[in-house]
Amino acid sequence: MSVAFGSPKVTGSETRGGACLPAAIMLQSGPWISAPWIPAVLMAIGAGILDWRYRRIPNWLTVSGLAAGVAVNTILYRWPGLKAALLGTVLGLGLLLPFVLVRSLGAGDWKLAGALGACLGPRQLLSVLMGTILVAGVMALALVIWKGRLKRTLLNMAHLLAALFSLRMPGSEVSLDDPESTKIPFGVAMAVAVLFYGMGRAMGKL
Repeated sequence: MSVAFGSPKVTGSETRGGACLPAAIMLQSGPWISAPWIPAVLMAIGAGILDWRYRRIPNWLTVSGLAAGVAVNTILYRWPGLKAALLGTVLGLGLLLPFVLVRSLGAGDWKLAGALGACLGPRQLLSVLMGTILVAGVMALALVIWKGRLKRTLLNMAHLLAALFSLRMPGSEVSLDDPESTKIPFGVAMAVAVLFYGMGRAMGKL
């Protein structure tokens, strides 16, 4: 018994509009699948270094990264790529905007999220942001332990939770804010997350 192997036929609906594959398949396959990660990783490295050293992420870096993400996705995937880049940008800016408004996140970090969204699209940006939160949590815990404030922080959290469940305000001496504390550079955490995901995709693990 012999079995013939051949390429699947391409129907007319798959070639309509000049595209050889449906948009959903085109965005998930092909030799250029990791290409949009190149500007994302380069931008993340630059942002991580600058945020760690100067505690700021310049506009020239985020704007150029956003433009590169839109250009790469549009060139490779045409309209579906442009749409994914714009949706990723809107998602990144929209999700982090409330934190910028309450001044718990810097404008540079906010713009970096939008630029990464332009490179990676909405679905991969969500994965990166979840990884960023995990990395930032580990960095915060390490910082608290390093400064010897773990016991104090845990006690303050316990007092705050007890006040919450008893429906009363905590005492003025109980606070998670510390004027001597060092803030976690969110841009560094985001850069670490992008590097991990980028390496994972390069090795075919993600």
